[in-house]
Amino acid sequence: MQDWLRISCLLCICGFAREIRPSEPYLTEFLLNGERNVTMDELRREVFPVAAYSYLSTIVIIFLITDFLRYKPLIVLMGASGTAVASMLLWTRSKIALQILEAIYGLYLATDVAYYTYIYAKVDKQYYPKVTAYVRAAAFFGKVVAGFSSQLLLNLKLMSPKTLTYLTLGTQIFTTLWAFILPKVDRSLYFHRKNDLDAAGQPSPSVGSSAIDVQDTKSITSRNNQNVATPSEPFKLLWSHVYNAYSNLRVVQWSIWYAVNLCGYLQIIAYMQVLWIEIEPNMEISWNGGVDAVLTSLGALMALAAGYIHGERLKPLQSLLVLSVFSALEGCAILLCCRTSNIYISYGGYILFGALFAFSITVASSQVARYLIDESFGLVFGVNTFFSLIFQTFLTITVVTNSGFGLDTRGQYTVYAFYFITASCVCLCSVAVEYFIGKKAEKMVTE
Repeated sequence: MQDWLRISCLLCICGFAREIRPSEPYLTEFLLNGERNVTMDELRREVFPVAAYSYLSTIVIIFLITDFLRYKPLIVLMGASGTAVASMLLWTRSKIALQILEAIYGLYLATDVAYYTYIYAKVDKQYYPKVTAYVRAAAFFGKVVAGFSSQLLLNLKLMSPKTLTYLTLGTQIFTTLWAFILPKVDRSLYFHRKNDLDAAGQPSPSVGSSAIDVQDTKSITSRNNQNVATPSEPFKLLWSHVYNAYSNLRVVQWSIWYAVNLCGYLQIIAYMQVLWIEIEPNMEISWNGGVDAVLTSLGALMALAAGYIHGERLKPLQSLLVLSVFSALEGCAILLCCRTSNIYISYGGYILFGALFAFSITVASSQVARYLIDESFGLVFGVNTFFSLIFQTFLTITVVTNSGFGLDTRGQYTVYAFYFITASCVCLCSVAVEYFIGKKAEKMVTE
């Protein structure tokens, strides 16, 4: 087996196991089963928001530490934090413990960056498209397996939400142990970057160098062999990549769209189970696991469709126009979810929303990557995610907590629906303005 394929398989097994968390579709029901002295309102306003705050506060640090420690230790941390979350779900009872659990869960989400960027440090660029597809497909497949298995086990009355948590604990322990066997990474993009050498493996001499430079050359060679950079070099390179990326207006435009769309998605999925319990408290007809599995499968297909459209190289304005329509449809799907009294209609609206989001975020991601000129994909998407989390935190404080409006669940989701509709209107206006400016410029050129 080729080395790049072997490494891909090892990482895919890790990602597949990580995503098998069959307890997640029924987490809210598990927390409200009477073993804990916590109410639905406390969960929604005081417990679940902690994950968003933790995610925001750790993502930048995690990105830098991931590069500095060369990925593998952070993948181990990913499994360990998942194990800690599952363990605390099973063996703690207080509200404070739940808040600590949510803080660890935010860390768990932030360590995603290590899983998705490790492979780029281990394989040649020619294999990037293949390994990207494999790594993401493994994660999708794990989510599908988790959703279908949880639904089947509950419907056959073989397990309860609590016993499903034991399965989640087992998969997270396996992920942690498997992460230890991943090959070590010798280099990283910023803190352990290999300097360019000439064909002989030595630094290329400059014109006019003399015998006095021999000692300096040996010193440089030794430093290259140890992959050690001066303290300021990584941060200079970081700033260079940030400046090069965000000085391009197209990158800024698509990054804003990416951050706004991701913010809305994170907020939707964070409280959806709370909405479903309010619509239908009877767990006997709960199909949360099946819905998650269907949404993930359909989302994967929509992501493939978006990749095909991007491959056809739609013009930027055409892509923005498509996404503005999709954003309006996402808002309508959320209105369908929250204004109905039929749980199955709400399920359908959520699946529709997830499919539309998968298409939109894939197009936005590919368009951002299209305009980057440096090896800064991880950095730029990390920055974009950071801003989406800032938006999400602001939205949480404003809409959910008692510090803001403190809306009920249906009111909360109504705000989210109009959030997407408003984003659509703003995008349509920007498309129209850019179109007429372009037409005016063309007319002036022809005259």
